[in-house]
Amino acid sequence: MTTAAAPSKPVGTAPAVGPRVKALREAMGLSLRDLAERSGVSAPMLSQVERGETSPTLASATKIAAGLELTLSQLLRLDEGGNVFVIRADQRRRQRRDGHTLEQLTPPLPGQRADVSLHTLKPGAATGGPGDPPMHEPGSRETAVVLSGRLALFVEGARHDLAGGDSVTFDADLPHHFENEGEESTEFLAVIAAGLRRS
Repeated sequence: MTTAAAPSKPVGTAPAVGPRVKALREAMGLSLRDLAERSGVSAPMLSQVERGETSPTLASATKIAAGLELTLSQLLRLDEGGNVFVIRADQRRRQRRDGHTLEQLTPPLPGQRADVSLHTLKPGAATGGPGDPPMHEPGSRETAVVLSGRLALFVEGARHDLAGGDSVTFDADLPHHFENEGEESTEFLAVIAAGLRRS
């Protein structure tokens, strides 16, 4: 009696890898199509991985990790131990756009309910505009701490001026954005806690 050769072992298990890929993608603000373009893995395949319907091969996992700006070890948590997750300064996930630099200080762990990010706004730069829709889920709250420079926060059109050392907490599911109208760069920390006001 002959038996068929066993298929090559997938990377990890579908339930474990899928939610992590989805959490990482969403934390970076990427759509499935965005990640497909960045990784070279098709959007349908990525969708199957995220839903736990299949596990990526080693080659596909390596591409997905690269698309998420991670090493394969970071994607699969091979370099994480216990319940402590350290992000080195040179490992921060960064996004840059029109004079706005965002650095994620917390790991995108599945089920995580709070995220901390460091923002740098060059003179004249903003995190968004008056017509932008809310970016955070209903019930979210955000606290921002100005580390240096001056900052203007606009929430539903109302302006709030902040200086170094000031902090502000507001409902993050309302339309809002930050602007630096000064002549020097502004740096601030943002802490977003999801679903705090849910009943």
